[in-house]
Amino acid sequence: MSLTTLSLPLSAAKGRLSAHLDLLRLDHSMKQVFVLPGIVIAASLTGQPANASLLWRVVVGLLAVIAVASSNYVLNELLDAPFDRLHPTKRLRPAARGSINIPFAWAQWLAVACVGFLLALVVSKQLFFSVLALWVMGCLYNIPPIRTKDVPYLDVLSESINNPIRFCVGWYIVTGAVLPPASLLIAYWMLGGYFMALKRFSEYRQMGYESASLYRRSFLFYSEQSLLVSVLFYAATSMLFFGAFIMRYRMEMIFAFPFIALLMAVYFNMAFQLDSPVQNPEKLYREPGLMALLGLCCTVLVLTSFVHFPWLQQIFPKSGAH
Repeated sequence: MSLTTLSLPLSAAKGRLSAHLDLLRLDHSMKQVFVLPGIVIAASLTGQPANASLLWRVVVGLLAVIAVASSNYVLNELLDAPFDRLHPTKRLRPAARGSINIPFAWAQWLAVACVGFLLALVVSKQLFFSVLALWVMGCLYNIPPIRTKDVPYLDVLSESINNPIRFCVGWYIVTGAVLPPASLLIAYWMLGGYFMALKRFSEYRQMGYESASLYRRSFLFYSEQSLLVSVLFYAATSMLFFGAFIMRYRMEMIFAFPFIALLMAVYFNMAFQLDSPVQNPEKLYREPGLMALLGLCCTVLVLTSFVHFPWLQQIFPKSGAH
Protein backbone atom coordinates (compact mmCIF):
# COMPACT_ATOMS: atom_id res chain seq x y z
CA MET A 1 0.00 0.00 0.00
CA SER A 2 1.43 3.36 -1.01
CA LEU A 3 1.81 6.42 1.21
CA THR A 4 -0.67 8.22 -1.05
CA THR A 5 -3.30 5.54 -0.36
CA LEU A 6 -2.72 5.82 3.39
CA SER A 7 -2.93 9.60 3.31
CA LEU A 8 -6.39 9.59 1.74
CA PRO A 9 -8.23 8.01 4.74
CA LEU A 10 -6.18 10.17 7.10
CA SER A 11 -7.15 13.29 5.18
CA ALA A 12 -10.80 12.20 5.19
CA ALA A 13 -10.69 11.60 8.96
CA LYS A 14 -9.23 15.05 9.55
CA GLY A 15 -11.91 16.57 7.35
CA ARG A 16 -14.64 14.75 9.27
CA LEU A 17 -13.20 15.86 12.61
CA SER A 18 -12.99 19.45 11.38
CA ALA A 19 -16.62 19.28 10.24
CA HIS A 20 -17.77 18.09 13.67
CA LEU A 21 -15.81 20.86 15.36
CA ASP A 22 -17.46 23.33 13.01
CA LEU A 23 -20.86 22.05 14.19
CA LEU A 24 -20.12 23.57 17.59
CA ARG A 25 -19.82 27.05 16.03
CA LEU A 26 -17.29 28.17 18.59
CA ASP A 27 -16.83 31.32 16.52
CA HIS A 28 -20.35 32.26 17.68
CA SER A 29 -19.15 32.37 21.30
CA MET A 30 -19.06 36.17 21.13
CA LYS A 31 -22.86 36.02 21.48
CA GLN A 32 -22.27 35.08 25.10
CA VAL A 33 -21.33 38.72 25.63
CA PHE A 34 -25.00 39.04 26.56
CA VAL A 35 -24.06 37.27 29.81
CA LEU A 36 -21.85 40.18 30.90
CA PRO A 37 -24.60 42.74 31.70
CA GLY A 38 -26.07 40.22 34.13
CA ILE A 39 -22.70 40.00 35.87
CA VAL A 40 -22.19 43.77 36.00
CA ILE A 41 -25.69 44.68 37.18
CA ALA A 42 -25.82 41.88 39.75
CA ALA A 43 -22.47 43.06 41.16
CA SER A 44 -23.77 46.64 41.21
CA LEU A 45 -27.11 45.95 42.91
CA THR A 46 -25.86 43.33 45.39
CA GLY A 47 -22.47 44.87 46.20
CA GLN A 48 -20.62 41.65 45.37
CA PRO A 49 -16.85 42.35 45.61
CA ALA A 50 -14.61 41.58 42.65
CA ASN A 51 -12.29 38.84 43.91
CA ALA A 52 -10.70 35.56 42.84
CA SER A 53 -13.83 33.58 43.72
CA LEU A 54 -15.98 35.73 41.43
CA LEU A 55 -13.43 35.45 38.61
CA TRP A 56 -13.46 31.66 38.94
CA ARG A 57 -17.27 31.58 38.78
CA VAL A 58 -17.25 33.87 35.73
CA VAL A 59 -14.83 31.60 33.85
CA VAL A 60 -16.68 28.38 34.70
CA GLY A 61 -20.09 29.99 34.05
CA LEU A 62 -19.04 31.27 30.62
CA LEU A 63 -17.66 27.86 29.68
CA ALA A 64 -20.98 26.30 30.75
CA VAL A 65 -23.12 28.61 28.63
CA ILE A 66 -20.77 28.26 25.64
CA ALA A 67 -21.05 24.45 25.86
CA VAL A 68 -24.86 24.51 26.05
CA ALA A 69 -25.09 27.01 23.20
CA SER A 70 -22.82 24.78 21.11
CA SER A 71 -25.12 21.85 21.83
CA ASN A 72 -28.01 23.93 20.47
CA TYR A 73 -26.00 24.75 17.35
CA VAL A 74 -25.38 21.05 16.69
CA LEU A 75 -29.12 20.39 16.95
CA ASN A 76 -29.86 23.35 14.68
CA GLU A 77 -27.51 22.10 11.96
CA LEU A 78 -28.82 18.54 12.12
CA LEU A 79 -32.46 19.54 11.73
CA ASP A 80 -31.95 22.50 9.40
CA ALA A 81 -29.63 20.87 6.87
CA PRO A 82 -32.35 20.44 4.16
CA PHE A 83 -33.33 24.11 4.50
CA ASP A 84 -29.77 25.41 4.79
CA ARG A 85 -29.06 23.96 1.34
CA LEU A 86 -31.50 26.59 -0.02
CA HIS A 87 -29.65 29.48 1.64
CA PRO A 88 -26.91 31.34 -0.28
CA THR A 89 -24.32 31.03 2.52
CA LYS A 90 -25.68 28.47 5.01
CA ARG A 91 -25.50 25.77 2.31
CA LEU A 92 -21.78 25.63 3.14
CA ARG A 93 -22.41 24.42 6.69
CA PRO A 94 -21.06 20.93 7.50
CA ALA A 95 -24.44 19.19 7.85
CA ALA A 96 -25.79 20.83 4.70
CA ARG A 97 -22.70 19.65 2.79
CA GLY A 98 -23.17 16.10 4.10
CA SER A 99 -19.67 16.04 5.60
CA ILE A 100 -20.59 14.74 9.08
CA ASN A 101 -21.44 11.41 10.68
CA ILE A 102 -25.10 11.76 11.69
CA PRO A 103 -25.19 9.28 14.65
CA PHE A 104 -21.98 10.76 16.05
CA ALA A 105 -23.44 14.27 15.70
CA TRP A 106 -26.49 13.29 17.76
CA ALA A 107 -24.19 11.91 20.45
CA GLN A 108 -22.17 15.11 20.22
CA TRP A 109 -25.34 17.17 20.81
CA LEU A 110 -26.06 15.39 24.11
CA ALA A 111 -22.44 15.11 25.27
CA VAL A 112 -21.67 18.81 24.89
CA ALA A 113 -24.91 19.71 26.70
CA CYS A 114 -23.97 17.44 29.61
CA VAL A 115 -20.57 19.12 29.87
CA GLY A 116 -22.34 22.49 30.12
CA PHE A 117 -24.76 21.23 32.75
CA LEU A 118 -21.98 19.78 34.90
CA LEU A 119 -19.95 22.98 34.70
CA ALA A 120 -23.01 25.02 35.73
CA LEU A 121 -23.67 22.74 38.71
CA VAL A 122 -20.13 23.43 39.92
CA VAL A 123 -21.17 27.08 40.36
CA SER A 124 -24.77 26.81 41.61
CA LYS A 125 -28.16 25.16 41.11
CA GLN A 126 -29.57 28.47 39.87
CA LEU A 127 -26.94 28.61 37.14
CA PHE A 128 -27.73 25.01 36.19
CA PHE A 129 -31.43 25.80 35.75
CA SER A 130 -30.54 28.87 33.69
CA VAL A 131 -28.39 26.95 31.19
CA LEU A 132 -30.97 24.14 31.19
CA ALA A 133 -33.59 26.71 30.16
CA LEU A 134 -31.29 27.82 27.33
CA TRP A 135 -30.99 24.22 26.14
CA VAL A 136 -34.75 23.57 26.39
CA MET A 137 -35.45 26.71 24.33
CA GLY A 138 -33.05 25.38 21.70
CA CYS A 139 -35.09 22.17 21.57
CA LEU A 140 -38.41 24.02 21.30
CA TYR A 141 -36.96 26.27 18.61
CA ASN A 142 -35.70 23.42 16.43
CA ILE A 143 -37.54 20.16 17.08
CA PRO A 144 -40.89 19.33 15.38
CA PRO A 145 -43.79 19.41 15.95
CA ILE A 146 -43.38 22.56 18.06
CA ARG A 147 -40.41 24.03 16.15
CA THR A 148 -41.12 27.66 17.00
CA LYS A 149 -38.70 28.89 14.31
CA ASP A 150 -41.40 28.08 11.74
CA VAL A 151 -44.09 30.17 13.46
CA PRO A 152 -44.21 33.89 12.54
CA TYR A 153 -43.32 36.28 15.37
CA LEU A 154 -42.93 33.34 17.75
CA ASP A 155 -39.70 32.55 15.87
CA VAL A 156 -38.28 35.92 16.88
CA LEU A 157 -39.65 35.87 20.43
CA SER A 158 -38.52 32.30 21.18
CA GLU A 159 -35.03 32.95 19.83
CA SER A 160 -34.60 36.32 21.52
CA ILE A 161 -35.74 35.00 24.91
CA ASN A 162 -32.24 33.53 25.04
CA ASN A 163 -31.09 37.06 25.87
CA PRO A 164 -32.80 37.27 29.30
CA ILE A 165 -31.76 33.67 29.91
CA ARG A 166 -28.16 34.71 29.29
CA PHE A 167 -28.72 37.66 31.60
CA CYS A 168 -29.83 35.20 34.29
CA VAL A 169 -26.67 33.18 33.66
CA GLY A 170 -24.60 36.28 34.40
CA TRP A 171 -26.78 37.19 37.37
CA TYR A 172 -26.47 33.73 38.97
CA ILE A 173 -22.73 33.64 38.38
CA VAL A 174 -22.63 36.52 40.87
CA THR A 175 -25.50 35.75 43.23
CA GLY A 176 -28.13 33.10 43.86
CA ALA A 177 -29.98 34.91 46.60
CA VAL A 178 -32.50 36.94 44.60
CA LEU A 179 -34.30 37.06 41.26
CA PRO A 180 -33.25 39.57 38.58
CA PRO A 181 -35.60 42.58 38.14
CA ALA A 182 -38.47 41.58 35.83
CA SER A 183 -38.44 44.97 34.09
CA LEU A 184 -34.83 44.48 33.01
CA LEU A 185 -35.45 40.92 31.82
CA ILE A 186 -38.35 42.10 29.63
CA ALA A 187 -36.26 44.99 28.28
CA TYR A 188 -33.46 42.56 27.46
CA TRP A 189 -35.90 40.16 25.78
CA MET A 190 -37.41 42.87 23.61
CA LEU A 191 -33.98 44.23 22.68
CA GLY A 192 -33.10 40.75 21.46
CA GLY A 193 -36.37 40.75 19.51
CA TYR A 194 -35.34 44.03 17.89
CA PHE A 195 -32.02 42.59 16.68
CA MET A 196 -33.55 39.29 15.57
CA ALA A 197 -36.41 40.94 13.67
CA LEU A 198 -33.90 43.11 11.80
CA LYS A 199 -31.98 39.95 10.91
CA ARG A 200 -35.22 38.46 9.51
CA PHE A 201 -35.94 41.69 7.62
CA SER A 202 -32.48 41.73 6.05
CA GLU A 203 -32.73 38.06 5.03
CA TYR A 204 -36.21 38.56 3.57
CA ARG A 205 -35.16 41.68 1.70
CA GLN A 206 -32.14 39.98 0.15
CA MET A 207 -33.62 36.58 -0.68
CA GLY A 208 -37.08 37.70 -1.79
CA TYR A 209 -40.40 36.14 -0.81
CA GLU A 210 -40.11 32.90 -2.78
CA SER A 211 -36.59 31.92 -1.77
CA ALA A 212 -37.04 33.11 1.82
CA SER A 213 -40.28 31.13 2.30
CA LEU A 214 -38.62 27.97 0.99
CA TYR A 215 -35.73 28.47 3.39
CA ARG A 216 -37.86 29.32 6.45
CA ARG A 217 -41.59 28.62 6.73
CA SER A 218 -42.30 31.66 8.91
CA PHE A 219 -41.38 33.89 5.94
CA LEU A 220 -44.63 32.76 4.28
CA PHE A 221 -46.45 35.09 6.68
CA TYR A 222 -44.03 38.02 6.66
CA SER A 223 -43.56 41.06 4.49
CA GLU A 224 -40.96 43.82 4.68
CA GLN A 225 -43.62 46.09 6.17
CA SER A 226 -44.77 43.64 8.85
CA LEU A 227 -41.19 42.94 9.87
CA LEU A 228 -40.38 46.64 10.20
CA VAL A 229 -43.55 47.22 12.24
CA SER A 230 -42.46 44.43 14.60
CA VAL A 231 -38.99 46.02 14.85
CA LEU A 232 -40.63 49.26 15.99
CA PHE A 233 -42.70 47.37 18.58
CA TYR A 234 -39.67 45.55 20.02
CA ALA A 235 -37.60 48.75 20.20
CA ALA A 236 -40.34 50.76 21.93
CA THR A 237 -41.16 47.98 24.42
CA SER A 238 -37.51 47.43 25.24
CA MET A 239 -36.87 51.08 26.02
CA LEU A 240 -40.12 51.36 28.01
CA PHE A 241 -39.12 48.57 30.37
CA PHE A 242 -35.50 49.72 30.53
CA GLY A 243 -36.84 53.11 31.62
CA ALA A 244 -38.95 51.40 34.29
CA PHE A 245 -35.86 49.60 35.54
CA ILE A 246 -33.66 52.69 35.81
CA MET A 247 -36.41 54.73 37.50
CA ARG A 248 -36.65 52.15 40.26
CA TYR A 249 -33.14 50.74 40.56
CA ARG A 250 -30.44 52.85 38.89
CA MET A 251 -31.31 56.39 37.82
CA GLU A 252 -27.72 57.02 36.71
CA MET A 253 -28.27 54.74 33.71
CA ILE A 254 -30.39 57.43 32.13
CA PHE A 255 -27.13 58.79 30.70
CA ALA A 256 -26.80 55.60 28.62
CA PHE A 257 -30.06 56.23 26.75
CA PRO A 258 -28.63 58.44 23.96
CA PHE A 259 -25.81 55.98 23.27
CA ILE A 260 -28.15 52.98 23.18
CA ALA A 261 -30.54 54.86 20.88
CA LEU A 262 -27.66 55.73 18.53
CA LEU A 263 -26.46 52.11 18.51
CA MET A 264 -29.96 50.90 17.64
CA ALA A 265 -30.26 53.50 14.87
CA VAL A 266 -26.92 52.51 13.33
CA TYR A 267 -27.90 48.83 13.48
CA PHE A 268 -31.25 49.62 11.87
CA ASN A 269 -29.50 51.38 9.01
CA MET A 270 -27.13 48.44 8.50
CA ALA A 271 -30.09 46.09 7.94
CA PHE A 272 -30.76 47.79 4.59
CA GLN A 273 -27.31 46.99 3.19
CA LEU A 274 -26.83 44.27 0.58
CA ASP A 275 -25.32 41.18 2.27
CA SER A 276 -25.89 43.04 5.53
CA PRO A 277 -23.71 42.02 8.49
CA VAL A 278 -26.86 41.84 10.65
CA GLN A 279 -27.58 38.50 8.96
CA ASN A 280 -24.52 37.07 10.71
CA PRO A 281 -24.31 38.69 14.16
CA GLU A 282 -21.33 36.54 15.10
CA LYS A 283 -19.29 38.46 12.49
CA LEU A 284 -20.24 41.94 13.63
CA TYR A 285 -16.80 42.30 15.21
CA ARG A 286 -15.63 43.05 11.67
CA GLU A 287 -17.58 46.33 11.75
CA PRO A 288 -15.18 48.75 13.49
CA GLY A 289 -17.62 51.66 13.70
CA LEU A 290 -20.33 49.53 15.26
CA MET A 291 -17.87 47.90 17.67
CA ALA A 292 -16.56 51.31 18.76
CA LEU A 293 -20.10 52.49 19.47
CA LEU A 294 -20.91 49.25 21.30
CA GLY A 295 -17.76 49.69 23.39
CA LEU A 296 -18.82 53.24 24.26
CA CYS A 297 -22.30 52.02 25.29
CA CYS A 298 -20.82 49.29 27.47
CA THR A 299 -18.41 51.74 29.10
CA VAL A 300 -21.22 54.18 29.95
CA LEU A 301 -23.42 51.37 31.28
CA VAL A 302 -20.64 50.00 33.49
CA LEU A 303 -19.76 53.44 34.84
CA THR A 304 -23.37 54.33 35.57
CA SER A 305 -23.81 50.97 37.31
CA PHE A 306 -21.32 51.93 40.01
CA VAL A 307 -21.18 55.75 40.11
CA HIS A 308 -23.87 57.45 42.16
CA PHE A 309 -25.30 60.93 41.46
CA PRO A 310 -27.63 61.91 44.36
CA TRP A 311 -28.79 65.09 42.60
CA LEU A 312 -30.57 62.98 39.97
CA GLN A 313 -33.19 62.06 42.56
CA GLN A 314 -34.11 65.74 42.84
CA ILE A 315 -34.62 66.04 39.08
CA PHE A 316 -36.43 62.69 38.73
CA PRO A 317 -38.02 62.00 42.16
CA LYS A 318 -39.58 58.60 42.68
CA SER A 319 -43.33 58.36 43.13
CA GLY A 320 -44.32 59.40 46.63
CA ALA A 321 -40.97 61.10 47.33
CA HIS A 322 -40.93 64.66 48.74
